[in-house]
Amino acid sequence: MTAEVIPMEKRTGRGDDVIDLNPFRDIDFSELEKSLRRPRTFFDLFMSGLVAFMTLLALVPLFSVVLMLLWHGGQNLSIDVLTQLPPAPMEQGGGFGNAIIGTIIMVALAGLISIPLGILTSVYLAQAKPENGFAAAVRFAAKVLTGFPSILAGVFAYGVLVLTMGGYSAFAGGVALSILMLPTIILTSEDAIRMVPVKMKEAAIGMGATTTQIVWMVLLPTALPGILTGVMLAIARAAGETAPLLFTALFSNYWLGAGVKIDIMQPTASLAVLIYNFAGMPFENQVNLAWVAALVLVVMVLITNLIGQAFSRRQIHQ
Repeated sequence: MTAEVIPMEKRTGRGDDVIDLNPFRDIDFSELEKSLRRPRTFFDLFMSGLVAFMTLLALVPLFSVVLMLLWHGGQNLSIDVLTQLPPAPMEQGGGFGNAIIGTIIMVALAGLISIPLGILTSVYLAQAKPENGFAAAVRFAAKVLTGFPSILAGVFAYGVLVLTMGGYSAFAGGVALSILMLPTIILTSEDAIRMVPVKMKEAAIGMGATTTQIVWMVLLPTALPGILTGVMLAIARAAGETAPLLFTALFSNYWLGAGVKIDIMQPTASLAVLIYNFAGMPFENQVNLAWVAALVLVVMVLITNLIGQAFSRRQIHQ
């Protein structure tokens, strides 16, 4: 009996027992060649092109808005615009320096309220056991708040603070913005803390660390890039809100305080409300200032988002 002749590197066994080790022996490679005449290849290329086209189509509104802001707002952008007070009707020149300061102050107040509260809440949620009903309720409430209409946050702050204190203020605006920032910080920070490897926590427990030490020395430092990403995204959202500030901070044509003394208990200007007010005026100067303010606000939000993305990429590469 004669066995089939197979190269030595493709056979094994002894005597007449021959096993073919070539897994591609019965495959016709010509069948795998790409050709538009084959339905599966044509469908693959069609769907790839469709996805690319839809992606470019989705980017059209974004780039059109940015280009429009650069065209209309960039023409009038200057140092004077960024440092002067808003002009009166029919007055030429002016700027919105007080609105920039007011926006920064109110976002900072919102951060002072929401960041510590959100991070501590996320630590509790990340450390809670799956059967903890209260933690599940808090997590559900945070998810609901992510879709919370911003105007309702302003109405809430208006009823609780503005009516109680008897006037509009930067503090009330900061509280309204903190309500919008809180769920983003809670959910993103919880995810970042949960991504910390279990072995790191077990090693800390093995060394005799307490729960508090594990949180402050292991969980939070390791999850810091992810936490900062959530904070930056929350700040970017708060900086562009208008409706809550209409009910809480209102607007002002003056600086927030005198000299280095800042009074947060008085009406305060913000970029978003300034754009809302000036864009509908019949005066060309105010409309031009609204374009410049929109450009400045978009740049501030874009920079904040880029910082958040940088922290996010750092966490992924760790």
